[in-house]
Amino acid sequence: MPNVGKSTLFNCLSNARAVAANFPFCTIEPNTGVITVPDPRLAALERLVRPRRTVPATVEIVDVAGLVRGASRGEGLGNQFLATIRETDALLHVLRCFDDENVAHVDGSVDPVRDKELIDAELQLKDLETVEGRIAKVQKQAQAGGDKSARRLYDLLQRYRAALGAGRPARTVALDNAEDRRLAHDLFLLTAKPALYICNVDEAAAVAGNRYVEQVRDAIRVEQADCLVVAARLEAEIAELDDYAERRLFLEAAGLSESGVARLIRAAYRLLNLETYFTAGEPEVRAWTFRRGAKAPQAAGIIHSDFEKGFIRAEVIRYDDYIACGSEAACRENGKIAIEGKEYVVQDGDVMHFRFNV
Repeated sequence: MPNVGKSTLFNCLSNARAVAANFPFCTIEPNTGVITVPDPRLAALERLVRPRRTVPATVEIVDVAGLVRGASRGEGLGNQFLATIRETDALLHVLRCFDDENVAHVDGSVDPVRDKELIDAELQLKDLETVEGRIAKVQKQAQAGGDKSARRLYDLLQRYRAALGAGRPARTVALDNAEDRRLAHDLFLLTAKPALYICNVDEAAAVAGNRYVEQVRDAIRVEQADCLVVAARLEAEIAELDDYAERRLFLEAAGLSESGVARLIRAAYRLLNLETYFTAGEPEVRAWTFRRGAKAPQAAGIIHSDFEKGFIRAEVIRYDDYIACGSEAACRENGKIAIEGKEYVVQDGDVMHFRFNV
C-alpha cells in the first residue's frame, strides 16, 4: 500500500536514495538497489587470509509504487506495479503496523490485515485472469487426450483456479514433481512467489512488536509465509551513523542485538532458497551465492561456465574446520580438505577450490 514505509526501508537497505514522502504514488518508477548480505563468516575468513580484496554476496531489491484497490483493473499505477513485480523472484510485503496521525493512510485508518487482504485480492484477481486465459488456450488440446503435456498443464491450471477462486494464493497449491514446478514457473503467477510480510512498527514496538503484528501473524498462519518486525524510521536513523560503534550503541539503547535491516536481508536470502560458499586466497576472499541443493559442478559454474564444463573435482574445507585450523595449509596438514566429485551437494559455508580442464 502507499505510505507504509516501503521507500524509507528501501533507503536503509541500499545505497540508492529513493524519495520518501507522505503522499500516495510518491514512488512511480521502480527503484533498484544491490544490497550486501551481512555474513560474519566472510569477515572471519578475511581476518585469517588477509586478501587484497573481499567480495560479499548480494541480492537485488526493487522498491515499487504502492498498490491500491482496483490495481488488477489498472487503477492507480496498477498495471505498471504488476508488470514490475512479475519480474521478481520473491515478494516483500510491507505492512503499516504503527499509529501516526501525521502520516496519512490511503484508506483513512490503520489496519494491516485489511491492507494485506486488499493486496492479496488484487494479486489473486490478476493471477486468476492469467489462469483463465491459459485454460482457454489449452483446454481443447487437453480434453482431446493426445497431448499429455497440455493435459498436465490443464490439470495444474484447474488446481490454481480452485485455490484462487477460494481466495488462497497460488503458493498454497502443492507442486509434487519437477514437471509441475517447471510448468508453474512458466506461468509467472504473482501469488506463487514466496512472500515475506514486513511489519513496519514504531520504535516502542521494535523489539516485542504490538497488537497489529499479532493480527498479521494470526492472518498468515495458513500461508507458506513468515513475518518480520522492523522499525523503518529507527533503521533510517541507524543508517545515517557512519561509525560502527555508534550504531552498536544505538541498537543496544533500543534493546536490539542487531539491526532489522540485517535480519531482513538474511530473511530475503533464505526466502530465495539461497546459500553461500566461499573461495579464499591472497588475491580475494569471496562469497558466492548458490541455490540450496546445488551440486559441485553447478556451484563451479557460478564462477565461470568453463569451470562447470570441464569440472574434475572440488577441494572442500568445512568453514568451522578452516576457522579452527587457521589457514588452508593447516587444514591440509590436518587432513581437513575433502576431495569431492560431481555428485557432491554443496553445503552452506563450504570453502572451495575447483579443478577443471576444458
